[in-house]
Amino acid sequence: MNVTIEPATDGVHHELAQWRYPPPYDFYNGDVDPVLNPERYFGAFDEEGELVGFYYFEPKPPDLDYGLGLRPDLVGQALGVEFFLAGLAFARERYAPRRVYLHVAEFNERARRVYERAGFVVVSRHMRRFERFGEVPFLTMAEELDR
Repeated sequence: MNVTIEPATDGVHHELAQWRYPPPYDFYNGDVDPVLNPERYFGAFDEEGELVGFYYFEPKPPDLDYGLGLRPDLVGQALGVEFFLAGLAFARERYAPRRVYLHVAEFNERARRVYERAGFVVVSRHMRRFERFGEVPFLTMAEELDR
Protein backbone atom coordinates (compact mmCIF):
# COMPACT_ATOMS: atom_id res chain seq x y z
CA MET A 1 0.00 0.00 0.00
CA ASN A 2 1.62 3.21 -1.17
CA VAL A 3 0.52 6.14 0.92
CA THR A 4 1.33 9.81 1.02
CA ILE A 5 1.53 11.08 4.58
CA GLU A 6 0.71 14.71 5.31
CA PRO A 7 -0.19 16.74 8.40
CA ALA A 8 -3.90 16.31 9.15
CA THR A 9 -6.10 19.25 8.24
CA ASP A 10 -9.45 20.20 9.75
CA GLY A 11 -11.02 18.34 6.83
CA VAL A 12 -9.13 15.16 7.72
CA HIS A 13 -10.22 15.41 11.36
CA HIS A 14 -13.82 15.93 10.24
CA GLU A 15 -13.66 12.85 8.01
CA LEU A 16 -12.09 10.74 10.77
CA ALA A 17 -14.94 11.70 13.09
CA GLN A 18 -17.39 10.11 10.62
CA TRP A 19 -15.70 6.71 10.56
CA ARG A 20 -17.71 3.85 12.08
CA TYR A 21 -16.28 0.48 12.99
CA PRO A 22 -18.40 -2.59 13.87
CA PRO A 23 -18.48 -3.74 17.50
CA PRO A 24 -16.28 -4.28 19.40
CA TYR A 25 -14.07 -2.01 17.30
CA ASP A 26 -16.60 0.84 17.66
CA PHE A 27 -14.34 1.68 20.60
CA TYR A 28 -12.21 3.36 17.90
CA ASN A 29 -14.98 5.45 16.31
CA GLY A 30 -13.59 8.89 15.62
CA ASP A 31 -16.20 10.92 17.44
CA VAL A 32 -16.06 9.17 20.82
CA ASP A 33 -13.56 11.58 22.35
CA PRO A 34 -12.53 15.10 21.34
CA VAL A 35 -9.29 15.31 19.38
CA LEU A 36 -6.45 16.30 21.65
CA ASN A 37 -3.20 17.55 20.10
CA PRO A 38 -4.45 17.62 16.49
CA GLU A 39 -0.99 18.70 15.37
CA ARG A 40 0.26 15.18 16.13
CA TYR A 41 -2.05 13.61 13.52
CA PHE A 42 -1.16 12.88 9.91
CA GLY A 43 -3.47 11.78 7.11
CA ALA A 44 -2.54 8.81 4.91
CA PHE A 45 -3.72 9.16 1.33
CA ASP A 46 -3.77 6.62 -1.51
CA GLU A 47 -2.71 7.25 -5.11
CA GLU A 48 -6.09 8.85 -5.88
CA GLY A 49 -5.81 11.24 -2.93
CA GLU A 50 -8.43 9.40 -0.85
CA LEU A 51 -7.96 9.31 2.92
CA VAL A 52 -7.20 5.70 3.81
CA GLY A 53 -6.02 6.12 7.37
CA PHE A 54 -4.21 8.24 9.89
CA TYR A 55 -1.08 8.20 11.98
CA TYR A 56 -0.44 9.79 15.36
CA PHE A 57 3.03 10.53 16.68
CA GLU A 58 3.81 11.74 20.19
CA PRO A 59 7.49 12.47 20.79
CA LYS A 60 8.73 11.36 24.20
CA PRO A 61 12.44 11.93 23.67
CA PRO A 62 14.38 9.91 22.98
CA ASP A 63 11.41 7.66 22.19
CA LEU A 64 8.14 8.02 20.29
CA ASP A 65 4.56 6.87 20.86
CA TYR A 66 2.89 5.72 17.64
CA GLY A 67 -0.82 5.38 16.89
CA LEU A 68 -2.68 4.62 13.70
CA GLY A 69 -6.01 3.77 12.21
CA LEU A 70 -7.12 2.31 8.90
CA ARG A 71 -10.39 3.38 7.27
CA PRO A 72 -13.16 0.98 8.38
CA ASP A 73 -13.92 -0.39 4.89
CA LEU A 74 -10.23 -1.28 4.41
CA VAL A 75 -9.88 -3.26 7.64
CA GLY A 76 -9.62 -7.03 7.17
CA GLN A 77 -8.11 -6.82 3.67
CA ALA A 78 -4.54 -7.80 4.69
CA LEU A 79 -3.34 -4.18 4.47
CA GLY A 80 -2.45 -3.79 8.14
CA VAL A 81 1.25 -4.69 8.20
CA GLU A 82 2.07 -2.65 5.10
CA PHE A 83 0.09 0.33 6.40
CA PHE A 84 1.75 0.02 9.82
CA LEU A 85 5.26 -0.18 8.33
CA ALA A 86 4.65 2.88 6.10
CA GLY A 87 3.85 4.97 9.18
CA LEU A 88 6.78 3.49 11.08
CA ALA A 89 9.20 4.42 8.28
CA PHE A 90 7.78 7.95 8.22
CA ALA A 91 8.16 8.22 12.01
CA ARG A 92 11.76 7.05 11.94
CA GLU A 93 12.67 9.55 9.23
CA ARG A 94 10.84 12.50 10.81
CA TYR A 95 11.53 11.91 14.52
CA ALA A 96 14.57 9.57 14.62
CA PRO A 97 13.41 7.89 17.85
CA ARG A 98 15.54 5.48 19.84
CA ARG A 99 12.53 3.21 20.30
CA VAL A 100 8.93 3.31 19.11
CA TYR A 101 6.05 2.37 21.42
CA LEU A 102 2.37 1.87 20.78
CA HIS A 103 -0.65 1.28 22.99
CA VAL A 104 -3.48 -1.00 21.92
CA ALA A 105 -6.66 -2.10 23.68
CA GLU A 106 -6.11 -5.65 24.88
CA PHE A 107 -9.28 -6.91 23.18
CA ASN A 108 -7.95 -5.83 19.77
CA GLU A 109 -6.30 -9.11 18.81
CA ARG A 110 -6.45 -8.19 15.12
CA ALA A 111 -4.23 -5.13 15.62
CA ARG A 112 -1.97 -6.95 18.03
CA ARG A 113 -1.25 -9.62 15.38
CA VAL A 114 -0.31 -6.89 12.89
CA TYR A 115 2.11 -5.31 15.35
CA GLU A 116 3.61 -8.68 16.24
CA ARG A 117 4.15 -9.48 12.54
CA ALA A 118 5.98 -6.14 12.30
CA GLY A 119 8.33 -7.22 15.12
CA PHE A 120 6.69 -5.57 18.13
CA VAL A 121 6.22 -7.34 21.47
CA VAL A 122 4.21 -6.59 24.60
CA VAL A 123 6.39 -4.76 27.12
CA SER A 124 3.74 -3.77 29.71
CA ARG A 125 0.03 -3.58 30.51
CA HIS A 126 -2.03 -0.73 31.95
CA MET A 127 -5.64 0.36 32.45
CA ARG A 128 -7.24 3.43 30.93
CA ARG A 129 -10.58 4.84 31.98
CA PHE A 130 -13.07 6.12 29.42
CA GLU A 131 -16.36 7.77 30.26
CA ARG A 132 -18.21 5.73 27.64
CA PHE A 133 -16.40 2.39 28.09
CA GLY A 134 -15.19 2.39 31.69
CA GLU A 135 -11.91 0.65 32.53
CA VAL A 136 -10.19 -0.77 29.45
CA PRO A 137 -7.01 -2.89 29.66
CA PHE A 138 -4.27 -1.75 27.28
CA LEU A 139 -1.03 -3.31 26.11
CA THR A 140 2.11 -1.29 25.49
CA MET A 141 4.14 -2.74 22.66
CA ALA A 142 7.61 -1.93 21.30
CA GLU A 143 10.07 -3.39 18.86
CA GLU A 144 12.10 -6.26 20.19
CA LEU A 145 15.48 -4.92 21.25
CA ASP A 146 17.48 -7.74 19.65
CA ARG A 147 16.23 -7.16 16.10
